[in-house]
Amino acid sequence: MIIASQIKNMENMEQSCIFCSIIAGDVPGEVVYHDDQMVAIKDANPQAPVHVLLIPREHNLESLNDASKLDVSLLGHLLYTAAKVANQMDIAESGYRVVINNAEAAGQSVPHLHVHVLGGRHLAWPPG
Repeated sequence: MIIASQIKNMENMEQSCIFCSIIAGDVPGEVVYHDDQMVAIKDANPQAPVHVLLIPREHNLESLNDASKLDVSLLGHLLYTAAKVANQMDIAESGYRVVINNAEAAGQSVPHLHVHVLGGRHLAWPPG
């Protein structure tokens, strides 16, 4: 059961979240795909010729660590949409990478779960 203080904290997170502001239309973002569960935008600081962020519309999860069994449908939809966007952006055949950074040490800079789709050039391994 969610209590009033948890609701207030969620509202505060959404108000200060750049992704929530983009989804709300308060901050510009170049949308390349959207559906009822997510918005896909071009990354403002691209690390490859194609760098798209898939962002859930609801700010329910700050990171993958917060996911539970109840989020399996959303997580599957994120991966399904990553492939769909890769096809749309013409990088599916040449290859692309799907990345979820989890926590600051892994490069997560916005505490709102999101998926990176990168491609359009050779992506070295290991990544880092």
